[in-house]
Amino acid sequence: MPLQIAWLMDPISTIRARKDSTVAMLRAAAKRGHRLYYASPGQLRLQPGLASALWTQIEVHGDDEHWYTLGPTEVQPLQHFDVLMLRRDPPVDADFLADTLWASLATTPRPLILNDPRALRDCNEKLFALNFPQCCPPTFIGRETIALKDFIASQGECVLKPIDGMAGRSIFRTSPTDPNLNVILETLTAGGRHFALAQRFLPEIAQGDKRILLIDGEAVPYCLARIPQGGDFRANLARGGQGIAQPLSERDRWIAAQVAPELKRRGLLFVGLDVIGDYLTEINVTSPTGIRDIDSQSGTDIGALLWAAIERRLQ
Repeated sequence: MPLQIAWLMDPISTIRARKDSTVAMLRAAAKRGHRLYYASPGQLRLQPGLASALWTQIEVHGDDEHWYTLGPTEVQPLQHFDVLMLRRDPPVDADFLADTLWASLATTPRPLILNDPRALRDCNEKLFALNFPQCCPPTFIGRETIALKDFIASQGECVLKPIDGMAGRSIFRTSPTDPNLNVILETLTAGGRHFALAQRFLPEIAQGDKRILLIDGEAVPYCLARIPQGGDFRANLARGGQGIAQPLSERDRWIAAQVAPELKRRGLLFVGLDVIGDYLTEINVTSPTGIRDIDSQSGTDIGALLWAAIERRLQ
């Protein structure tokens, strides 16, 4: 039976279909005969006890240059839909959090909301990984320059980054003898106002920062190893990293199994784990990517796996 599926996502005209995981999800839903509707954050509405939006019906196509057609628009409450997909890209700023509060006003059994808006608020993608210390490399998060420098001194070469960054922005590789260490810490913490994350540098990054996708607690059998290029230590595809699909290792599967029960408990159905060598470094819950690269290189159909899991949830 066709489902009514609503998508809250960034403006559709800004999405580049060739690599986009949301496009892969939309196409997989369309193949199963589901009806698709879309709204961007500017079209959300709230009244006492009622969350609604101006929704546009969409059709999706296989051509990456002209991949969608817009249909009629209408205002509908969230309860009109069977599924609400929350697929806004980070950063998780005040506007993003407000959108999750809008979604939380749906208190009826339908729609099924993915990922759960409360979990999107609670599970910072850098901090959430610390709930699994058995999986993490040596890590320290703080605002005090002295404490951060003490940790770096104890570990040697480290990576420093903000706790709310994305796409490889504002990530520094440093050491106790780095003449720029003070200014890096002052910049990241804004003089002690913001948290900064320090983590022991993992040389295994040369073999790739692996993105492991989990669907309802089950790991997709292939991951995407994002391998740094040139002189840049950052592996993010947005920073020029090369994505290579590869089978999961035994350690990858062990890490996924450690994390999966808590993901399921929190209503996080589609999640991306970032793993370098033997260590979990981040848990991506907002809009995990990697579907199209993994599918094209390994022959998987991750969108179909996702919708089969969603349909089981609804049953």
